[in-house]
Amino acid sequence: MKFNYRAIAKDGRIVQGTTEAKDASDVAVYLRSHEFVPIRITKQKIGNSLQQIPFLGKVGSSDIVFFTRQLSSMLASGLTLMESLRVLKEQIKKPAMNEIVSLTITDIEGGKSFSESIAKYPYAFSAIYISLIRSAEQAGILDKILLRLAENLEKQQKIRSLIKSALFYPAIVIFGMVVVVIIMMVFVIPQLSVVYESLNVELPLPTRIVILMSNAFIKFWPVVFGLLFLLIFLLRRWHKTESGRLIIDDLLLRLPVFGNLIKETILAEFARTFGLLIASGTLVVESLNQVADVAGNVLYKNAVLSIAKQIEKGVSIGDAFSGYAIFPPILVQMAKIGEETGKLDESLLRVSEYFEREVDETTKTLTTAMEPFIIVVLGLGVAFLIVSIITPIYNLTSAIK
Repeated sequence: MKFNYRAIAKDGRIVQGTTEAKDASDVAVYLRSHEFVPIRITKQKIGNSLQQIPFLGKVGSSDIVFFTRQLSSMLASGLTLMESLRVLKEQIKKPAMNEIVSLTITDIEGGKSFSESIAKYPYAFSAIYISLIRSAEQAGILDKILLRLAENLEKQQKIRSLIKSALFYPAIVIFGMVVVVIIMMVFVIPQLSVVYESLNVELPLPTRIVILMSNAFIKFWPVVFGLLFLLIFLLRRWHKTESGRLIIDDLLLRLPVFGNLIKETILAEFARTFGLLIASGTLVVESLNQVADVAGNVLYKNAVLSIAKQIEKGVSIGDAFSGYAIFPPILVQMAKIGEETGKLDESLLRVSEYFEREVDETTKTLTTAMEPFIIVVLGLGVAFLIVSIITPIYNLTSAIK
């Protein structure tokens, strides 16, 4: 269980934090062993933990980027790890991240390594992040690896923001279209259908289709939404199965335009992280096994794990990659060059930059191409509704004349 403590340090400072222990007496023993005089020790209530509160307790990627970048800068400037963490604790404003730093300081004071301390928070630090920190501690290059990690995380954020910005406009337009259609079907079309029935006029086919759709939606909307939610639920369950995820991930890669964007994003992330692991001194096979999950696509994951097994048996890195069509020739060639020159990490980082540029260009192309497509779809939808509503009125006025 967790305990909050407040104590007096050797130099007279008041320190406070949180630690895990069996009971308050163990906390007191721990504090005295580190030359702290306990003032108050209280059991932390579960309900008060900031990690239990949505939004307040969520640690975002931007928090990890800031933590990594600042820690790297402080270590490079000559501060010790403990000094850097204490300064960071004062700088970080988000409660959940601040709590992580406080607990990490406590763990390190208790004799744990930095990698062991952050490994307790898998929701904040990825397995690759922890592995890189562990390798950096062993090699004595923690500041350099943290700098590379910060750059890697920033590039991840950049790619994600590019994709989100490309999809934001279409998502807003589609949402607006759905809202307008629902309003028309529920409020406008029923009123018009009553008017048309009272006038006893023959309705054209588009009008009859719209009225039929409106009546069906009003009568069966619980069934429609129920089936929609059921379909989404079943798809999510199916996607969690091995066969379902394989089929869905394969279909995603085959999508026009979006499929290429997904491939380029995966390859950029894979090459950058693989290169970073190699640069930290991690063995090639171990790096591939760790980076397999980074792709987020089961086809790439299976391919990377298979490549790792081939390399373990003595196959060269370039030849192992060349056996899979999902890895483009440029990545295969750069892997071969890196293997021959002994600079595999640099080759991988160069190819990751190439794919990042491709993602940037594809995103811009997608944004430009989506606008006219959306306008055409909106125009067709509006034209159909206008024809459906106006045609009976026009026929009626013509008959009166």
